[in-house]
Amino acid sequence: MKFSKLLARKKHGDTTNLAGGLAFHQSPKGELVSILLTATLEDTFYRKGNATANRVRELIAATDDKSFVAKAAIYARTKAGMRSVSHLVAAELARHVKGADWTKRFYQLVVRRPDDVLEILACHLATVGRPIPNSLKKGLGAALANFDEYQLAKYRRETSDFKLVDAVNLLHPPHSEALRKLVQGELAPAATWETKLTQAGAKARDEGEDLQSLKAEAWDELIQHRKLGYFALLRNLRNILHQAPQSVDAALAMLVDERLIAKSLVLPFRYLTALEAVRESGLPRAGDAMAAISDAADKALANVPRFDGRTLIALDGSGSMSGRPLEIGSLFAAVLAKANTSADVMVFSNDAEFVSLNRRDSTLTLAREIARRAPGGGTNFHAIFEQAKTGYDRVILLSDMQGWIGHYAPTTAFEDWKRRTGSDPRVFSFDLAGYGTLQFPERNIFCLAGFSEKALQTMKFLEEDKDALIHEIEAIPL
Repeated sequence: MKFSKLLARKKHGDTTNLAGGLAFHQSPKGELVSILLTATLEDTFYRKGNATANRVRELIAATDDKSFVAKAAIYARTKAGMRSVSHLVAAELARHVKGADWTKRFYQLVVRRPDDVLEILACHLATVGRPIPNSLKKGLGAALANFDEYQLAKYRRETSDFKLVDAVNLLHPPHSEALRKLVQGELAPAATWETKLTQAGAKARDEGEDLQSLKAEAWDELIQHRKLGYFALLRNLRNILHQAPQSVDAALAMLVDERLIAKSLVLPFRYLTALEAVRESGLPRAGDAMAAISDAADKALANVPRFDGRTLIALDGSGSMSGRPLEIGSLFAAVLAKANTSADVMVFSNDAEFVSLNRRDSTLTLAREIARRAPGGGTNFHAIFEQAKTGYDRVILLSDMQGWIGHYAPTTAFEDWKRRTGSDPRVFSFDLAGYGTLQFPERNIFCLAGFSEKALQTMKFLEEDKDALIHEIEAIPL
């Protein structure tokens, strides 16, 4: 009898999640990828940032194929725009991998900006210390040698305790004229928005000129000469509306430029943040800026898969989803619903309810409406299948996967629903927190994770290849 009960229990979960409910283990590769595509190493509802970092270290140590770890870090940094967690992985790999021929190439590929070098090196020095492994020296040094004067000047961190010139002195990178100027202090200040506004303030103070006019000129020069990065543009739209109204048209043209959007790696939820900042400003032309932000978000999320048949999109609206997970979950639910006209959207927590949407609204408007319907409270995956009265060809779960109401994972509720409706859907499990557990056995579902539009694009391949995300990472050349 004791073993019969144990067998029955295993059908409903083989581990306990962080919320105390039964759940299913995720494979080490799957868990590593989930963390790398979701973790910012900040505190979350169920786990402190330090605990997440320690779990990353554990998974790296436990993964025999360290080249897969390297490829996952490259994917997280270059495709999904994740920074701190990729820095951690890069520093950790230097501890675990000695003499592999791919390490130098890895460090060159995982670095997108000069400050990536600083953060990887700082992580290694803070956690391991010296000496610096040759693979780390050579790889980070080669990456530094590829940057031009503007890039080095922009990220030299002159006022920081750990400056870019310090990294050069430690790494001894191959010679370049730009690096020579950095070390000799001959680099001209980069024309960043921070520098330009600081210079405007200094000039107003020293020469008595009008600060507002100087700021307007600074923004105009940055925008007209395309010296304002896309993320900086998005963050500063409110300031541009206020300080440089003559430059608004050019700024909005940049904002909706598809080439700049694709190059930026801006995470989609940033558009929601920008929209709220502009909405609350009450400034002239705020409406034009909000429309441009919505257009930019639609373009950023244009490559969303369109599925045949009927789709149920179930968004976790529980208390543990508050903040970034709910923002990105509601945004993904909105864009999937717009792209798939035969899709229904449901929000669940203690219970579940369908959300009626006008698909002619913008993606950001729909996302705000979906998020508004999130009630907080507990997490009850059973409610999804108790509330659904008809069958679907696929079910997309957007959640941190920390179900606990009903204690067991929802496998029985799912099977009962399938029998009632005569359906046998594919289940997409979209992890928005990287806690490492699932609500269904991994062999029966399609696993996704991440905050970028790249994760949505991968969905189109999953129905043909259940391990499409893992295989996409494995295909990265080293």
